[in-house]
Amino acid sequence: MTSPQAVHFGAGNIGRGFIGLLLHEAGYEVVFADVNADLIGTLQSTPSYRVIEAGAGGVEKVVTGYRAIDSNADPDGLVAAIASADVVTTAVGPNILRFVAPAIAAGILARPVSARPLAVMACENALGATALLRAEVEKHAAADAVGLRAIFANTAVDRIVPEQSGAGLDVLVEPYCEWAVESTPFGSGTPDIPGAHFVPDLAPYIERKLFTVNTGHATTAYYGRLAGHATIAAALADAAVRAAVEAVLAETAAFLVAKHDFPAAEQRAYLEKTLERFSNPAIDDSVERVGRQPIRKLSRHERFVGPASEIAESGGSAEALLGAMGAALRFDAPGDEEAVKLQGMLRDGTDIVATVMGLAPSDALYSGATATVESVRASL
Repeated sequence: MTSPQAVHFGAGNIGRGFIGLLLHEAGYEVVFADVNADLIGTLQSTPSYRVIEAGAGGVEKVVTGYRAIDSNADPDGLVAAIASADVVTTAVGPNILRFVAPAIAAGILARPVSARPLAVMACENALGATALLRAEVEKHAAADAVGLRAIFANTAVDRIVPEQSGAGLDVLVEPYCEWAVESTPFGSGTPDIPGAHFVPDLAPYIERKLFTVNTGHATTAYYGRLAGHATIAAALADAAVRAAVEAVLAETAAFLVAKHDFPAAEQRAYLEKTLERFSNPAIDDSVERVGRQPIRKLSRHERFVGPASEIAESGGSAEALLGAMGAALRFDAPGDEEAVKLQGMLRDGTDIVATVMGLAPSDALYSGATATVESVRASL
């Protein structure tokens, strides 16, 4: 019997150590697609790689039976793989989805109308990433044709994959992972992926993860860097940093409980588990890696401004989140393009509240965000 096939865009550490692994364990032949020719060449010449879970309860897993396609060198092979696939996933970053959309569109159009619709799931740290991908795909193919041949489902993904110290394909990850997928677009025919959790309403899961894990992770990175720490675990071991992180997560927890009716005890347990994961001494994750791309992380619907805006609109206090936004504005990392750009914007007087945070004077958070930006500017 022929194995089902999954094309996964992004053969980096997250692709190999998280989504690619779960697809492999579900019995799919995984086809990795990437523009990194050296990485693809290594995958093509190496029959297996290990995923090493570091920390309590971690195990070592081996991934085999995959293929790899250089997206630039073999576009026809990539389109053919998509045309015959059962599943397409991505782990490339939200800003890169527009670049993979043309190949996905071509692959969808090459599918027979009688074939089972292709399941497309963008596994990115962003709200509605698959919806964004679909919009990009439909720039290259008629919406009705796409709708006949593919099903797009939003996802929420969660696994810490730190910077890797060694060369090769093996990936070090934390033991914990969660891949939640909205089930409604599939009707009664969800893909057979035991490692994925299909839910009828994904929004609460996306926001809980984004505004707990991502908000907490970035807060730890920004305050940790200001305190002179190199790693997330070291930062969280600093009582002052931990207090700042807990204050931020207390605000988002109260917001999530009120908005999505999560039991308070359940959200508290989720929060504590998150802090435990950040403190894993076996995961040597740098504050610079976690803090990179501060402009994206300070955007309107992301991990800081998103919850802070809704809290402010409801009349609540978002002082801790505003403080974290100030720490993000101070993220001066020469190795990160967005951090360099943000520092330039602070110095040249750019209206960061409008252009980065997407806030208007009519927004309840506007005055607090403006005061935060001006406070940081005054300290430069």
